[in-house]
Amino acid sequence: MLVGLAFTSPWLIGFVVFALGPVIASAYLSLTDYPLMRAPVFVGLGNYTELLGDEKFWRYAVLNTLFMFLEIPVAIGVAIALAMLLNQRLRGITLYRTLFFLPSIVPAVATAMLWRWIFNSEYGLLNAGLNSIGLPSIGWLTDPRWSKPSFILMDVWGAGGAMVIYLASLQGVPEHLYEAAHLDGAGWWSRTRFVTLPMLSPVILFSVITGVIGTFQYFTQAFIMTRGGPELSTLFYALYLFDNAFQYFKMGYACALAWVLFVITLICTLIVFRSSAKWVYYEGN
Repeated sequence: MLVGLAFTSPWLIGFVVFALGPVIASAYLSLTDYPLMRAPVFVGLGNYTELLGDEKFWRYAVLNTLFMFLEIPVAIGVAIALAMLLNQRLRGITLYRTLFFLPSIVPAVATAMLWRWIFNSEYGLLNAGLNSIGLPSIGWLTDPRWSKPSFILMDVWGAGGAMVIYLASLQGVPEHLYEAAHLDGAGWWSRTRFVTLPMLSPVILFSVITGVIGTFQYFTQAFIMTRGGPELSTLFYALYLFDNAFQYFKMGYACALAWVLFVITLICTLIVFRSSAKWVYYEGN
């Protein structure tokens, strides 16, 4: 047993120091008034009571939830559509798959810098394209009506990672199911609805869960591209948490926000899991 502990000790030490330790520390700090410049003072549930009465907290929680309901269906729909298109037996299809996958491996910071230039209202590539066909410029990152659609468009550009997973799942769909559906007179849409989508449903469940977690942690792109603007329309929950911790130095309040975020994400994930029994199909069940 001691030999086994000795071999696992590097992982155990790393887990305690870099994972379990910070979790326990944040749980304690969420119960304190900790402005970083002085020692934390225990206030019990004071931060959570303040949080429930914080109008900004509710506003940004609703903003993040709305963004989640907009972004996840679009991203999943585009990824499935690309996977179906790239599942054809065509010459050079491997090259096309690679080209569509490449954006997903670009680091988030580089992606945000690139799309900040593309969305620029004055000399951005997107508005230049609109102007070239006689359409007016759009304030992608300066107009509150277009700020969230801009982020969704950027995320869709990086849908190649999910596309690869859907593509692998599509190639595992038994061909005899399509043949049987074709013999029954099913058209393309019927085959997609009653064969393809049910067989992809476990992967869709995975994408929905990771999408829920990812959208509630949406930070890097908003921090680099808009810093919460215009008119706070992109001040996502994680960005509000960051501001409280490192701009207002309310570390205890920020820890409380982090734990509430964990609870919200957990509840949303459990709801998705509970509902999956009605729409997820597992072959053999």
